[in-house]
Amino acid sequence: MKIQKKLEALPVRPQYTEKKPFFSPKEIILRGERRAMVFRISPRMQMFMLLAFVFACGFSFYSYHMYHRSDKIISTQNVQLGKSYAAYTNLMTEFVALNKNVNTILSSLSKTNANKQELQKYQQQAALISDKIAQITKDNTWLSEESIDERAQLYDTMLQRDIVASERDELKRQLAELSDDVAEMRQVEMEVFKKIEGLSSKEVNKMKKALNEVNQSLKEKGLYFNALSHKKSNSGGPYIPAANILNKDTELNDKVSAIFENMEDIDYYKQVIEKTPIGKPVWSYWVTSKFGIRLDPFKKSKATHKGIDLASMSGNKIRTQAKGRVTRADANAGGYGMLIEIDHGNGFKTKYAHMQKMYVQKGDEVEANEAIGEVGSTGRSTGPHLHYEILYRGVPVDPMPFMQAKL
Repeated sequence: MKIQKKLEALPVRPQYTEKKPFFSPKEIILRGERRAMVFRISPRMQMFMLLAFVFACGFSFYSYHMYHRSDKIISTQNVQLGKSYAAYTNLMTEFVALNKNVNTILSSLSKTNANKQELQKYQQQAALISDKIAQITKDNTWLSEESIDERAQLYDTMLQRDIVASERDELKRQLAELSDDVAEMRQVEMEVFKKIEGLSSKEVNKMKKALNEVNQSLKEKGLYFNALSHKKSNSGGPYIPAANILNKDTELNDKVSAIFENMEDIDYYKQVIEKTPIGKPVWSYWVTSKFGIRLDPFKKSKATHKGIDLASMSGNKIRTQAKGRVTRADANAGGYGMLIEIDHGNGFKTKYAHMQKMYVQKGDEVEANEAIGEVGSTGRSTGPHLHYEILYRGVPVDPMPFMQAKL
């Protein structure tokens, strides 16, 4: 009870209800054994100290951040420096290799008949470059001669590889161009072969047509001239298989084979026609008496005429239209007057009558379109003309289809 009373008698601690600002005046009391020191801190000083603390914290954080960042930057720069070093070393070795190659080329050119003044100029420039390279390798110990030579040899090998690859690509390009040229040339050849085949076929058909016109005259006598029965002249030559000539180009091979067949046909039919009297024995004429039944010019009665009378100027040349051998050359053959008879082979013979002059004699060999005499009026004749007969297997046939046939 006494204690409680004593407590109640103590003065009550006053309660502070007023709110003070954050930067209010403050005191710092430092007590020692016998004395106490009081430091008063004004609001302005408090603000300055707070700002200084914040600045110190910020600076510390910034320094820590920049330290780590600069470490990364230095690492990156070291990597880039290493790459630059490697690139510079590679560049130097490539340059050395190129310089050595240039020196090798200049040395080889000096052994030829190239321009000596130009070579000397290039050799001087190469020597200056070599001196510069030696100076660089001497000043920089990390550019050793051994490493440069080793890398130069490696680069030279790579350079040779690139050259081979470039040459290979160039060969491919040339091969492609050559293939295009070959294809274009083949197309041109095919066009040429087509034209040749067309012309040769046209020539064969023309000769066949002429022989068919000849057969029109023979059919009237119940005869027929088979041109395919003509005996070919002797031939020969080395055997060359067709497969070795045109390889495997079937289309081209077929076209060439067709042309050769046509050429063989042309050669064959030319041999036939050479001995077939197709054409006009005189260049300028008019028909005064046809083949067959006619009115005799002397007796004025119907008579058989075995040939055709071609009136022409006296002295005009008479030409045989097929090669053959003269079997008769008679200066006075009765009504025929001066007469020439030629055996052409294949069953054909021709007679030329009423001539005034003969250029050949019996046994002579004559060629197609060769002059054998001149138009005259010898024998049983009313004026200058040529009596022209064609016989096939001994039977007289109409000469007009032979004269009108076109070659």
